[in-house]
Amino acid sequence: MKRRELLALTASPLLLAACATPSTPPAPGDTARPDTGPLPAPPAAPAQPPGREWRAAWVATVANIDWPSKPGLSAEAQQAEIRALCETAQRIGLNALILQVRTSADALYESRLEPWSEYLTGVQGRAPGYDPLAVWLREARARGLELHAWLNPYRARHSTAKSPLAEGHVARTRPDWVKSYGDQLWIDPGEEAAAEHTLAVVRDLLSRYAVDGVHIDDYFYPYPVTATPGDPANKLEIDFPDEPSWQRYQAGGGSLARADWRRYNVNRLVQRLHALVQEVRPGARLGISPFGLPKPAARPAGISGFSQYDKLYADVELWLREGWMDYLAPQLYWPRAQAGQAFEPLMRAWGAQNPRGLPIYPGLFTSRINDTPQSWAPEEITEQIALARRISAEWGQAGGHAHFSLVALAQNRKGIADALRLGPYATPSTPR
Repeated sequence: MKRRELLALTASPLLLAACATPSTPPAPGDTARPDTGPLPAPPAAPAQPPGREWRAAWVATVANIDWPSKPGLSAEAQQAEIRALCETAQRIGLNALILQVRTSADALYESRLEPWSEYLTGVQGRAPGYDPLAVWLREARARGLELHAWLNPYRARHSTAKSPLAEGHVARTRPDWVKSYGDQLWIDPGEEAAAEHTLAVVRDLLSRYAVDGVHIDDYFYPYPVTATPGDPANKLEIDFPDEPSWQRYQAGGGSLARADWRRYNVNRLVQRLHALVQEVRPGARLGISPFGLPKPAARPAGISGFSQYDKLYADVELWLREGWMDYLAPQLYWPRAQAGQAFEPLMRAWGAQNPRGLPIYPGLFTSRINDTPQSWAPEEITEQIALARRISAEWGQAGGHAHFSLVALAQNRKGIADALRLGPYATPSTPR
């Protein structure tokens, strides 16, 4: 989801998706949509936030974006950073953290199923000398913070990884599941046994840790990789290499078109994941934070850009309709005034796809406040919060939002942490 220095780590597809202005045109056939007309003006902002508001921040561990600050710190130093980050969250007025515990078929907790993450010690498979998730839970609980466990279901190796794969890593134990695509490794969503493994990982985690939720982001099938042979202006998109699982599906009598089959693979995992969370830890919630643009056919007039439905094979609108999640946190990583991806029409568009009235918590690109010329002013974030509150009130929801990411708040970039503490978060709020 998101990155430490915003414009750093540019090799990551997620960074490109989050930071850049989406420019991929809608798929043919999706452009002829009825004009929904002008959006109604929002009512005045309430003087005080509702008594319940989910105020969260993502804590990214991949590439050491948020925590630990670098690999190889001592167990004591890592735990001191955990305490400091939890204290920061409490002081600002947050009430929830979304901690990345599985970045790429690895674990930032004691697991019998997958190896320790290299972002802890610098070496995949090397134990850090304590159980990080247990400490995060203890420190979050002591400060009244919810803790949601964020897992990447399909990525198997990130582009920033440096150490060799551990012997117990899925790319070594089941290389038939894992595909090289671009500069990363991916678990093929078409491999049924791989889906079973991911569900086993989640079951094990929920059985042993009293987390408040399970969270997945926008990484389903990977963001497209392109090749530019000859003319750089003539980009060729490389298809994901899932031919073996596709042929096996066809040989078994499958009749779906390839794109529909890919969406079915992701749909099935999301459906089963939601059922698993409800079974193993009733009261915990499954949250999904997809790319911020709905499918082209579901967009209001004037909204354009990348289609996760067509490129990531993520039918988020279906998941909302079926209730296969407990909250949606779309990554609305654009300013209010940006033509084509404006904040308010996008939040309202997701609300229009939500017949069950599930909570919608927009993801805010708070890390876009930085020292670059492209930096946002802190007021962009505080005004997005005010706007989200008005829309949630119209929907009859308590509302909430999530910041990407905690490091921007911990560093108090351009005074954003102070602005939140003294402004939108001046009145305490409970998450639910």
